[in-house]
Amino acid sequence: MATIKDLQEEIIAEFSDFDDWLDRYQLLIDLGSEQEPLPEEYKTDNNLIEGCQSRVWLQADLIDGKVRFMAESDALIVKGIVALLIKVYSGQTPDDILANEPYFVEAIGLKEHLSPTRSNGLVAMIKQMKLYALAFKARG
Repeated sequence: MATIKDLQEEIIAEFSDFDDWLDRYQLLIDLGSEQEPLPEEYKTDNNLIEGCQSRVWLQADLIDGKVRFMAESDALIVKGIVALLIKVYSGQTPDDILANEPYFVEAIGLKEHLSPTRSNGLVAMIKQMKLYALAFKARG
């Protein structure tokens, strides 16, 4: 299993192939399109992330000591951002999730190229993933 750091380095490498932000947005949209749709039963108000301009649902389950995230958004770019966060954090232990910040966000320039509302949404998504990890750790 790749570490969170390895996965972040992969993302940084993937995005560094593109200098133009339009190409990077296209990559985000493609990543979001490739993501498996979230089953309808998880599209509940409980799974909606507060603080996002678009609707984002996040489902988390603890399976064999690893957190498995699934998510979906009704906005294409946001769906891509969620796909990146899932790539980094899904399948990791609660401890690893809590110990690793998503530094790839700044490394690929994502933060400065998002609108303030999308940026707030990104922070809200990361916070929610960490809260799930914390809850699973406390339960464990």
